[in-house]
Amino acid sequence: MIEKIIQIFKIKDLRNRIFFVLALLAVFRLMATIPVPGVDVIRLKSFFEGNQFFGLLDIFSGGALSNLSIVMLGVSPYITASIIMQLLTMLIPALKELYAEEGELGRQKFNQYTRYLTVPLAILQGYGLLVLLRNQQIIASSPFMFIASVFVVTAGSIFLMWLGELITEKNVGNGISLLIFAGIIARLPVDFKQTLVTYNPSQIPTYLAFVIVSLIVIAGVVAITEGERAIPVAYAKRVRGNRVYGGSMAHLPLRVNQAGVIPIIFALSILLFPQMIAQILSAFNVGWLSAGARSAALFLNNHFVYGASYFILVVLFTYFYTAVTFDPDQISKNLQKQGGFIPGIRPGSSTAEYMKRILNRVVLIGAIFLGVVAVLPIIVQYFSGITTLTIGGTALLIVVSVVLESMKQIKSQLVMREYEGF
Repeated sequence: MIEKIIQIFKIKDLRNRIFFVLALLAVFRLMATIPVPGVDVIRLKSFFEGNQFFGLLDIFSGGALSNLSIVMLGVSPYITASIIMQLLTMLIPALKELYAEEGELGRQKFNQYTRYLTVPLAILQGYGLLVLLRNQQIIASSPFMFIASVFVVTAGSIFLMWLGELITEKNVGNGISLLIFAGIIARLPVDFKQTLVTYNPSQIPTYLAFVIVSLIVIAGVVAITEGERAIPVAYAKRVRGNRVYGGSMAHLPLRVNQAGVIPIIFALSILLFPQMIAQILSAFNVGWLSAGARSAALFLNNHFVYGASYFILVVLFTYFYTAVTFDPDQISKNLQKQGGFIPGIRPGSSTAEYMKRILNRVVLIGAIFLGVVAVLPIIVQYFSGITTLTIGGTALLIVVSVVLESMKQIKSQLVMREYEGF
Protein backbone atom coordinates (compact mmCIF):
# COMPACT_ATOMS: atom_id res chain seq x y z
CA MET A 1 0.00 0.00 0.00
CA ILE A 2 2.82 2.41 0.88
CA GLU A 3 4.53 1.61 -2.40
CA LYS A 4 1.35 2.45 -4.32
CA ILE A 5 0.99 5.78 -2.52
CA ILE A 6 4.61 6.58 -3.33
CA GLN A 7 3.87 5.86 -7.01
CA ILE A 8 1.01 8.34 -6.92
CA PHE A 9 3.06 11.12 -5.38
CA LYS A 10 5.99 10.56 -7.74
CA ILE A 11 3.93 12.10 -10.55
CA LYS A 12 4.08 15.86 -10.16
CA ASP A 13 0.86 16.59 -12.06
CA LEU A 14 -1.18 13.98 -10.18
CA ARG A 15 0.34 15.07 -6.87
CA ASN A 16 -0.60 18.69 -7.54
CA ARG A 17 -4.16 17.66 -8.42
CA ILE A 18 -4.59 15.74 -5.19
CA PHE A 19 -3.18 18.60 -3.08
CA PHE A 20 -5.46 21.05 -4.91
CA VAL A 21 -8.52 18.90 -4.15
CA LEU A 22 -7.49 18.57 -0.49
CA ALA A 23 -7.08 22.34 -0.29
CA LEU A 24 -10.60 22.89 -1.67
CA LEU A 25 -12.01 20.39 0.84
CA ALA A 26 -10.21 22.30 3.61
CA VAL A 27 -11.83 25.53 2.37
CA PHE A 28 -15.22 23.80 2.54
CA ARG A 29 -14.62 22.65 6.13
CA LEU A 30 -13.44 26.15 7.09
CA MET A 31 -16.60 27.74 5.68
CA ALA A 32 -18.71 25.16 7.56
CA THR A 33 -17.52 26.73 10.83
CA ILE A 34 -18.55 30.32 9.96
CA PRO A 35 -22.11 30.92 11.31
CA VAL A 36 -24.75 33.19 9.85
CA PRO A 37 -25.34 36.36 11.91
CA GLY A 38 -27.54 36.35 15.01
CA VAL A 39 -27.53 32.66 16.03
CA ASP A 40 -28.64 31.59 19.52
CA VAL A 41 -26.17 28.74 20.14
CA ILE A 42 -27.99 27.29 23.18
CA ARG A 43 -31.36 27.07 21.41
CA LEU A 44 -29.67 25.70 18.30
CA LYS A 45 -28.02 22.87 20.24
CA SER A 46 -31.23 21.83 22.00
CA PHE A 47 -33.16 22.00 18.71
CA PHE A 48 -30.81 19.61 16.89
CA GLU A 49 -30.60 17.21 19.83
CA GLY A 50 -34.37 16.68 19.64
CA ASN A 51 -34.79 16.48 15.87
CA GLN A 52 -33.63 13.36 14.00
CA PHE A 53 -34.77 14.74 10.63
CA PHE A 54 -32.34 17.65 10.75
CA GLY A 55 -29.60 15.28 11.85
CA LEU A 56 -30.12 13.36 8.61
CA LEU A 57 -30.28 16.57 6.59
CA ASP A 58 -26.98 17.58 8.20
CA ILE A 59 -25.28 14.77 6.23
CA PHE A 60 -25.53 16.76 2.99
CA SER A 61 -24.06 19.88 4.58
CA GLY A 62 -21.27 18.04 6.37
CA GLY A 63 -22.17 19.45 9.78
CA ALA A 64 -22.60 22.96 8.38
CA LEU A 65 -26.33 22.95 9.11
CA SER A 66 -25.91 22.07 12.80
CA ASN A 67 -23.53 25.05 13.04
CA LEU A 68 -25.89 27.24 10.97
CA SER A 69 -22.90 28.16 8.85
CA ILE A 70 -22.91 30.20 5.66
CA VAL A 71 -22.86 26.89 3.70
CA MET A 72 -25.67 25.36 5.76
CA LEU A 73 -27.56 24.24 2.63
CA GLY A 74 -24.60 22.18 1.45
CA VAL A 75 -25.01 20.76 -2.05
CA SER A 76 -28.68 19.82 -1.55
CA PRO A 77 -30.04 22.49 -3.98
CA TYR A 78 -27.65 21.32 -6.71
CA ILE A 79 -28.59 17.66 -6.14
CA THR A 80 -32.28 18.55 -6.27
CA ALA A 81 -31.72 20.50 -9.50
CA SER A 82 -29.87 17.52 -10.98
CA ILE A 83 -32.75 15.20 -10.11
CA ILE A 84 -35.28 17.55 -11.72
CA MET A 85 -33.18 17.91 -14.88
CA GLN A 86 -32.68 14.14 -15.15
CA LEU A 87 -36.43 13.62 -14.79
CA LEU A 88 -37.09 16.23 -17.47
CA THR A 89 -34.93 14.28 -19.93
CA MET A 90 -37.56 11.53 -19.75
CA LEU A 91 -40.34 14.03 -20.54
CA ILE A 92 -38.68 16.46 -22.97
CA PRO A 93 -37.05 14.78 -26.02
CA ALA A 94 -34.96 17.88 -26.79
CA LEU A 95 -33.30 17.70 -23.36
CA LYS A 96 -32.60 13.98 -23.77
CA GLU A 97 -31.03 14.63 -27.17
CA LEU A 98 -28.96 17.46 -25.67
CA TYR A 99 -27.69 15.24 -22.85
CA ALA A 100 -27.18 11.92 -24.63
CA GLU A 101 -26.56 12.61 -28.31
CA GLU A 102 -24.83 15.97 -28.71
CA GLY A 103 -21.58 14.94 -27.08
CA GLU A 104 -19.52 17.01 -24.66
CA LEU A 105 -20.91 20.36 -25.84
CA GLY A 106 -24.48 19.18 -25.21
CA ARG A 107 -23.60 17.95 -21.72
CA GLN A 108 -21.99 21.31 -20.94
CA LYS A 109 -25.21 23.11 -21.90
CA PHE A 110 -27.23 20.62 -19.85
CA ASN A 111 -25.01 21.23 -16.82
CA GLN A 112 -25.39 24.97 -17.31
CA TYR A 113 -29.18 24.65 -17.15
CA THR A 114 -28.75 22.64 -13.93
CA ARG A 115 -26.71 25.48 -12.44
CA TYR A 116 -29.37 28.02 -13.37
CA LEU A 117 -32.04 25.89 -11.68
CA THR A 118 -29.90 25.54 -8.55
CA VAL A 119 -30.17 29.28 -7.75
CA PRO A 120 -33.98 29.51 -7.24
CA LEU A 121 -33.99 26.16 -5.45
CA ALA A 122 -31.27 27.39 -3.07
CA ILE A 123 -33.27 30.57 -2.38
CA LEU A 124 -36.44 28.55 -1.73
CA GLN A 125 -34.74 25.99 0.48
CA GLY A 126 -32.76 28.64 2.38
CA TYR A 127 -35.88 30.72 2.97
CA GLY A 128 -37.86 27.72 4.24
CA LEU A 129 -35.16 26.60 6.67
CA LEU A 130 -34.54 30.09 7.99
CA VAL A 131 -38.29 30.68 8.50
CA LEU A 132 -38.46 27.49 10.55
CA LEU A 133 -35.41 28.45 12.61
CA ARG A 134 -36.72 31.98 13.12
CA ASN A 135 -40.02 30.62 14.42
CA GLN A 136 -37.98 28.55 16.88
CA GLN A 137 -36.23 31.81 17.95
CA ILE A 138 -32.86 30.38 16.97
CA ILE A 139 -31.85 33.23 14.64
CA ALA A 140 -32.48 36.98 14.69
CA SER A 141 -35.99 37.94 13.58
CA SER A 142 -35.34 41.41 12.15
CA PRO A 143 -36.34 41.66 8.44
CA PHE A 144 -32.97 43.01 7.32
CA MET A 145 -30.97 40.25 9.07
CA PHE A 146 -33.35 37.60 7.75
CA ILE A 147 -33.10 38.74 4.13
CA ALA A 148 -29.31 39.04 4.45
CA SER A 149 -29.14 35.49 5.84
CA VAL A 150 -31.17 34.13 2.90
CA PHE A 151 -28.77 35.72 0.41
CA VAL A 152 -25.72 34.55 2.39
CA VAL A 153 -26.77 30.88 2.57
CA THR A 154 -27.80 30.94 -1.11
CA ALA A 155 -24.40 32.30 -2.07
CA GLY A 156 -22.77 29.65 0.12
CA SER A 157 -24.59 26.85 -1.70
CA ILE A 158 -23.63 28.26 -5.11
CA PHE A 159 -20.03 28.54 -3.92
CA LEU A 160 -20.02 24.85 -2.92
CA MET A 161 -21.43 23.95 -6.34
CA TRP A 162 -18.50 25.81 -7.91
CA LEU A 163 -16.02 24.05 -5.60
CA GLY A 164 -17.51 20.69 -6.60
CA GLU A 165 -17.06 21.42 -10.29
CA LEU A 166 -13.46 22.53 -9.73
CA ILE A 167 -12.77 19.21 -7.98
CA THR A 168 -14.45 17.21 -10.76
CA GLU A 169 -12.23 18.92 -13.37
CA LYS A 170 -9.14 17.48 -11.66
CA ASN A 171 -10.28 13.90 -12.46
CA VAL A 172 -9.57 12.46 -9.02
CA GLY A 173 -13.22 11.95 -8.06
CA ASN A 174 -16.68 13.44 -8.41
CA GLY A 175 -16.66 16.88 -6.77
CA ILE A 176 -20.17 16.84 -5.28
CA SER A 177 -19.69 13.33 -3.90
CA LEU A 178 -16.31 14.27 -2.40
CA LEU A 179 -17.84 17.28 -0.64
CA ILE A 180 -20.46 15.01 0.94
CA PHE A 181 -17.69 12.53 1.74
CA ALA A 182 -15.62 15.23 3.47
CA GLY A 183 -18.63 16.28 5.54
CA ILE A 184 -19.30 12.69 6.63
CA ILE A 185 -15.68 12.11 7.61
CA ALA A 186 -15.71 15.35 9.60
CA ARG A 187 -18.81 14.13 11.47
CA LEU A 188 -17.29 10.79 12.51
CA PRO A 189 -15.67 12.11 15.73
CA VAL A 190 -19.00 13.73 16.73
CA ASP A 191 -20.99 10.54 16.09
CA PHE A 192 -18.37 8.48 17.94
CA LYS A 193 -18.55 10.84 20.90
CA GLN A 194 -22.37 10.62 20.97
CA THR A 195 -22.15 6.83 20.94
CA LEU A 196 -19.71 6.87 23.86
CA VAL A 197 -21.91 9.27 25.83
CA THR A 198 -24.95 7.00 25.40
CA TYR A 199 -22.88 3.83 25.94
CA ASN A 200 -24.66 1.09 27.87
CA PRO A 201 -22.83 -2.20 28.72
CA SER A 202 -26.03 -4.12 28.09
CA GLN A 203 -25.94 -3.00 24.43
CA ILE A 204 -22.53 -4.52 23.66
CA PRO A 205 -24.11 -7.26 21.46
CA THR A 206 -25.91 -4.51 19.54
CA TYR A 207 -22.68 -2.63 18.90
CA LEU A 208 -20.95 -5.83 17.80
CA ALA A 209 -23.83 -6.60 15.47
CA PHE A 210 -23.56 -3.13 13.96
CA VAL A 211 -19.81 -3.57 13.40
CA ILE A 212 -20.44 -6.90 11.68
CA VAL A 213 -23.19 -5.39 9.52
CA SER A 214 -20.85 -2.50 8.62
CA LEU A 215 -18.12 -4.91 7.49
CA ILE A 216 -20.68 -6.85 5.42
CA VAL A 217 -21.89 -3.58 3.90
CA ILE A 218 -18.35 -2.55 2.95
CA ALA A 219 -17.57 -5.95 1.39
CA GLY A 220 -20.93 -6.03 -0.39
CA VAL A 221 -20.69 -2.51 -1.80
CA VAL A 222 -17.20 -3.24 -3.10
CA ALA A 223 -18.34 -6.51 -4.71
CA ILE A 224 -21.45 -5.00 -6.30
CA THR A 225 -19.64 -1.86 -7.48
CA GLU A 226 -16.81 -3.85 -9.04
CA GLY A 227 -19.04 -6.61 -10.45
CA GLU A 228 -19.88 -6.61 -14.15
CA ARG A 229 -21.36 -8.81 -16.86
CA ALA A 230 -19.11 -9.02 -19.93
CA ILE A 231 -20.99 -9.32 -23.24
CA PRO A 232 -18.75 -10.68 -26.04
CA VAL A 233 -18.47 -8.48 -29.13
CA ALA A 234 -16.96 -9.62 -32.43
CA TYR A 235 -15.75 -7.30 -35.20
CA ALA A 236 -16.05 -8.37 -38.82
CA LYS A 237 -13.01 -8.36 -41.07
CA ARG A 238 -12.75 -5.48 -43.51
CA VAL A 239 -10.36 -5.29 -46.44
CA ARG A 240 -9.03 -1.87 -47.43
CA GLY A 241 -6.44 -2.04 -50.14
CA ASN A 242 -3.84 -4.60 -49.15
CA ARG A 243 -4.72 -4.45 -45.45
CA VAL A 244 -7.25 -6.39 -43.39
CA TYR A 245 -8.92 -4.64 -40.46
CA GLY A 246 -11.09 -6.10 -37.68
CA GLY A 247 -11.65 -9.77 -37.11
CA SER A 248 -10.99 -9.32 -33.37
CA MET A 249 -12.97 -10.17 -30.25
CA ALA A 250 -13.72 -7.78 -27.39
CA HIS A 251 -16.31 -7.47 -24.65
CA LEU A 252 -18.84 -4.88 -23.57
CA PRO A 253 -18.90 -4.60 -19.74
CA LEU A 254 -22.29 -4.11 -18.09
CA ARG A 255 -21.70 -3.07 -14.49
CA VAL A 256 -23.97 -4.50 -11.81
CA ASN A 257 -24.31 -1.02 -10.33
CA GLN A 258 -24.11 1.42 -13.24
CA ALA A 259 -25.22 4.39 -11.13
CA GLY A 260 -22.70 4.15 -8.28
CA VAL A 261 -23.56 6.29 -5.26
CA ILE A 262 -26.05 8.52 -7.14
CA PRO A 263 -29.22 6.49 -6.27
CA ILE A 264 -28.47 6.79 -2.54
CA ILE A 265 -27.95 10.55 -2.73
CA PHE A 266 -31.02 11.03 -4.93
CA ALA A 267 -33.21 8.86 -2.66
CA LEU A 268 -32.16 10.76 0.46
CA SER A 269 -32.80 14.09 -1.27
CA ILE A 270 -36.33 13.04 -2.24
CA LEU A 271 -37.01 11.71 1.26
CA LEU A 272 -35.82 14.93 2.88
CA PHE A 273 -37.94 17.24 0.72
CA PRO A 274 -41.48 16.32 1.98
CA GLN A 275 -40.19 16.14 5.55
CA MET A 276 -38.73 19.61 5.20
CA ILE A 277 -42.02 20.99 3.85
CA ALA A 278 -43.92 19.36 6.73
CA GLN A 279 -41.48 20.81 9.27
CA ILE A 280 -41.86 24.30 7.79
CA LEU A 281 -45.68 24.18 7.63
CA SER A 282 -45.92 22.89 11.21
CA ALA A 283 -44.37 26.15 12.42
CA PHE A 284 -47.22 28.31 11.03
CA ASN A 285 -49.85 29.71 13.38
CA VAL A 286 -52.78 28.32 11.33
CA GLY A 287 -54.36 25.59 13.45
CA TRP A 288 -55.48 23.09 10.81
CA LEU A 289 -52.35 23.63 8.69
CA SER A 290 -49.86 23.13 11.52
CA ALA A 291 -51.81 20.12 12.86
CA GLY A 292 -51.91 18.49 9.44
CA ALA A 293 -48.20 19.20 8.89
CA ARG A 294 -47.29 17.67 12.26
CA SER A 295 -49.33 14.57 11.45
CA ALA A 296 -47.59 14.29 8.08
CA ALA A 297 -44.18 14.70 9.74
CA LEU A 298 -44.96 11.94 12.25
CA PHE A 299 -46.13 9.67 9.41
CA LEU A 300 -42.97 10.32 7.37
CA ASN A 301 -40.76 9.72 10.42
CA ASN A 302 -42.31 6.32 11.02
CA HIS A 303 -39.57 3.68 10.72
CA PHE A 304 -41.60 1.42 8.45
CA VAL A 305 -42.72 4.23 6.12
CA TYR A 306 -39.25 5.74 5.98
CA GLY A 307 -37.51 2.38 5.43
CA ALA A 308 -39.94 1.21 2.75
CA SER A 309 -39.76 4.56 0.93
CA TYR A 310 -35.96 4.56 1.13
CA PHE A 311 -35.72 1.02 -0.31
CA ILE A 312 -38.17 1.70 -3.15
CA LEU A 313 -36.52 5.01 -4.10
CA VAL A 314 -33.01 3.51 -4.15
CA VAL A 315 -34.20 0.71 -6.48
CA LEU A 316 -36.12 3.11 -8.75
CA PHE A 317 -33.30 5.64 -8.97
CA THR A 318 -30.80 2.87 -9.78
CA TYR A 319 -32.91 1.90 -12.80
CA PHE A 320 -33.67 5.51 -13.68
CA TYR A 321 -30.07 6.70 -13.65
CA THR A 322 -28.94 3.62 -15.55
CA ALA A 323 -31.58 4.32 -18.22
CA VAL A 324 -30.34 7.90 -18.56
CA THR A 325 -26.61 7.12 -18.72
CA PHE A 326 -26.67 3.79 -20.62
CA ASP A 327 -28.69 3.76 -23.84
CA PRO A 328 -28.75 0.27 -25.46
CA ASP A 329 -30.25 1.66 -28.69
CA GLN A 330 -27.40 4.15 -29.15
CA ILE A 331 -24.75 1.56 -28.24
CA SER A 332 -26.30 -0.89 -30.72
CA LYS A 333 -26.10 1.74 -33.46
CA ASN A 334 -22.48 2.52 -32.63
CA LEU A 335 -21.55 -1.17 -32.70
CA GLN A 336 -23.22 -1.58 -36.09
CA LYS A 337 -21.36 1.43 -37.51
CA GLN A 338 -18.05 0.02 -36.29
CA GLY A 339 -18.73 -3.40 -37.78
CA GLY A 340 -19.25 -5.02 -34.38
CA PHE A 341 -21.90 -7.54 -33.38
CA ILE A 342 -22.78 -9.87 -30.53
CA PRO A 343 -22.28 -13.52 -31.63
CA GLY A 344 -25.63 -15.18 -32.22
CA ILE A 345 -27.56 -11.87 -32.15
CA ARG A 346 -28.60 -9.91 -35.23
CA PRO A 347 -27.25 -6.33 -35.38
CA GLY A 348 -29.63 -3.42 -34.85
CA SER A 349 -32.84 -3.66 -32.85
CA SER A 350 -32.23 -7.30 -31.84
CA THR A 351 -28.90 -6.32 -30.28
CA ALA A 352 -30.56 -3.44 -28.41
CA GLU A 353 -33.30 -5.72 -27.06
CA TYR A 354 -30.73 -8.30 -25.99
CA MET A 355 -28.69 -5.68 -24.10
CA LYS A 356 -31.85 -4.28 -22.44
CA ARG A 357 -32.82 -7.75 -21.26
CA ILE A 358 -29.36 -8.47 -19.84
CA LEU A 359 -29.07 -4.98 -18.33
CA ASN A 360 -32.43 -5.25 -16.52
CA ARG A 361 -31.40 -8.53 -14.91
CA VAL A 362 -27.94 -7.33 -13.92
CA VAL A 363 -29.08 -3.97 -12.56
CA LEU A 364 -31.88 -5.66 -10.58
CA ILE A 365 -29.25 -7.42 -8.45
CA GLY A 366 -27.38 -4.18 -7.76
CA ALA A 367 -30.56 -2.19 -7.11
CA ILE A 368 -32.00 -4.69 -4.61
CA PHE A 369 -28.66 -5.01 -2.85
CA LEU A 370 -28.27 -1.24 -2.48
CA GLY A 371 -31.87 -0.96 -1.24
CA VAL A 372 -31.39 -3.73 1.35
CA VAL A 373 -28.09 -2.29 2.55
CA ALA A 374 -29.66 1.16 2.82
CA VAL A 375 -32.43 -0.01 5.17
CA LEU A 376 -30.35 -2.46 7.25
CA PRO A 377 -28.99 0.28 9.58
CA ILE A 378 -32.54 1.60 10.03
CA ILE A 379 -33.65 -1.86 11.14
CA VAL A 380 -30.73 -2.09 13.55
CA GLN A 381 -31.54 1.37 14.92
CA TYR A 382 -35.21 0.44 15.32
CA PHE A 383 -34.43 -2.61 17.46
CA SER A 384 -31.49 -1.08 19.36
CA GLY A 385 -32.73 2.49 19.88
CA ILE A 386 -29.28 3.91 19.05
CA THR A 387 -30.03 6.87 16.75
CA THR A 388 -26.43 7.40 15.61
CA LEU A 389 -26.48 4.06 13.77
CA THR A 390 -29.02 5.24 11.18
CA ILE A 391 -26.88 8.16 10.05
CA GLY A 392 -23.72 6.05 10.29
CA GLY A 393 -25.16 3.35 8.01
CA THR A 394 -26.25 5.82 5.34
CA ALA A 395 -22.89 7.57 5.55
CA LEU A 396 -21.06 4.25 5.19
CA LEU A 397 -22.74 3.57 1.85
CA ILE A 398 -21.71 6.96 0.50
CA VAL A 399 -18.16 6.80 1.87
CA VAL A 400 -17.37 3.37 0.40
CA SER A 401 -18.82 4.25 -3.01
CA VAL A 402 -17.01 7.59 -3.19
CA VAL A 403 -13.68 6.00 -2.20
CA LEU A 404 -14.07 3.34 -4.90
CA GLU A 405 -14.94 5.96 -7.52
CA SER A 406 -11.94 8.12 -6.59
CA MET A 407 -9.62 5.10 -6.62
CA LYS A 408 -10.77 4.23 -10.14
CA GLN A 409 -10.10 7.74 -11.42
CA ILE A 410 -6.66 7.85 -9.80
CA LYS A 411 -5.92 4.42 -11.25
CA SER A 412 -6.85 5.67 -14.72
CA GLN A 413 -4.45 8.58 -14.23
CA LEU A 414 -1.66 6.14 -13.32
CA VAL A 415 -2.41 3.86 -16.27
CA MET A 416 -2.26 6.85 -18.63
CA ARG A 417 1.27 7.46 -17.36
CA GLU A 418 2.16 3.73 -17.60
CA TYR A 419 2.28 3.12 -13.86
CA GLU A 420 0.80 -0.36 -13.45
CA GLY A 421 -0.01 -2.28 -10.29
CA PHE A 422 -2.18 0.23 -8.40
